Amino acid sequence: MSEAPQPTTAAEKQSSARVLPALILAMLSFSVVQTAVVPILPSLAKELHVSASSVTWLMTANLLSAAVLTPLLGRFGDLRGRKPMLLISLAGLVAGSALAVSTHSFTWLVVARVLQGAGGGVLPLAISIVRDELPKQKVTGGVAAISASMGVGSGLGLVATGLLLEHWNYKSIFWMGLVFGLIAIALVAFRVPTDPVTDKEGGADPLGALTLAGWLSALLVAVSQGNHWGWTSNKTLGLFAVAAVVALIWGIIETKVAHPLVDMKMMARPAVAFTNVAGLLIGFGMYGSFMVISNFAQTPEKLTHYGFTASVLHAGLLLLPSAIGSMVAAPVGALLIARRGPRLPLVLGGVLGAIAMAYLAVRHGHEGDIYTASAIFGLGVGLAFAAMPAYINGAVPVEQSGIANGMNSVLRTVGGAIGTAVMAAILTGDTMKLPPQIPLSLPTLDAYKHAFWTAAVVCVVAGVVPFLIRGTRSAATATVVGGSAQQDSSPELVKTDA
Repeated sequence: MSEAPQPTTAAEKQSSARVLPALILAMLSFSVVQTAVVPILPSLAKELHVSASSVTWLMTANLLSAAVLTPLLGRFGDLRGRKPMLLISLAGLVAGSALAVSTHSFTWLVVARVLQGAGGGVLPLAISIVRDELPKQKVTGGVAAISASMGVGSGLGLVATGLLLEHWNYKSIFWMGLVFGLIAIALVAFRVPTDPVTDKEGGADPLGALTLAGWLSALLVAVSQGNHWGWTSNKTLGLFAVAAVVALIWGIIETKVAHPLVDMKMMARPAVAFTNVAGLLIGFGMYGSFMVISNFAQTPEKLTHYGFTASVLHAGLLLLPSAIGSMVAAPVGALLIARRGPRLPLVLGGVLGAIAMAYLAVRHGHEGDIYTASAIFGLGVGLAFAAMPAYINGAVPVEQSGIANGMNSVLRTVGGAIGTAVMAAILTGDTMKLPPQIPLSLPTLDAYKHAFWTAAVVCVVAGVVPFLIRGTRSAATATVVGGSAQQDSSPELVKTDA
């Protein structure tokens, strides 16, 4: 007979109330800052006197920095403590925001965005801290809330950008990041205890870190700049080749060194590998759809007979339901994971994302269509983000939690970069013929339909991926170990051979 779950003690409730809000705010700080510049890149190009192709480096530099630093900070958190690394991650976000506020130089603004990318380490570190500090029965809900906060912050960032630009200039966006970051640092410093789990026997892997940074850099630069350089240009193809070769070298190094940065056996476990594939696909859908919907809403209706001639603020408000949907998804996802395991919310995430994008491909003539699709998509993204850490935490030991979740976050970032590049290629590949006196290049309505259908297909694939993972069940379900039934009341995913 299994024991009944123990009631939450007053001390455990106090721990949850102290730690979780600080970690959620830390996650919101990064996700808001990361997407806030997306809708104003064209106006920033004019403000900073750079070309449209050059200004995209403000996004590319941030994605690249986040992709490289996220697994490194996650691993160092496993080795030397999560709280110190979380503070360093937030310090990079604050330093980047402060530099962006103080400069008028495009070059230094790119450097500022690189520093802000250090905030990418918040996700894996915060998830590991929740796993360490919260009582077992609250871990799933805490992880779901933090992971869903990424979708919430991304949506709120787009709204906040429009709202700030209505009254101030672009620097107000970076002031927002600075204030959020400082508050998050203060809360983490005073509310998050020093974590007890560190891998004291582990060692650094500088060569693994260098080669990881190398292939991620080559891949993300090629993907992000492919539309401007040309997908068959020597620079683009050369960088793809470099990424492939260095990735192969990195994989070999990680299987040979005594203390690898990334345990390749851990990464090869189906529960981890297929969750990372789902993360890449969901990242593709989320970032790609944000860009397409924002551009669609801002299209001048008088010229194209579609779109809503929306301002940046108006376009952000149209995407606000996605943030609300992700917020609602966190507790719903936690409940589903506790009762059924993470497969159902991850499948639902892909299905709802596909429904939202297919809906927009068919119905897009009224603002209500955008609001509806945005809400459905946000709910799907939130469910998927809640499920992925549950899969990973159930398949890796505590001492590898940071790097495992960090690599999943990297795959989401890579997926986002690929998604925005593919969507941009679809939109720029089919443009309208406008009178010579109108210096604009606007996509046709068919181009937007193709983009929406592409996102829908990617989301469908993301919903199918979880069926490739074997042996998933909630920890409330008894498992047979050595012929005897054992049961754990924790809602975390039990470890399996997956």
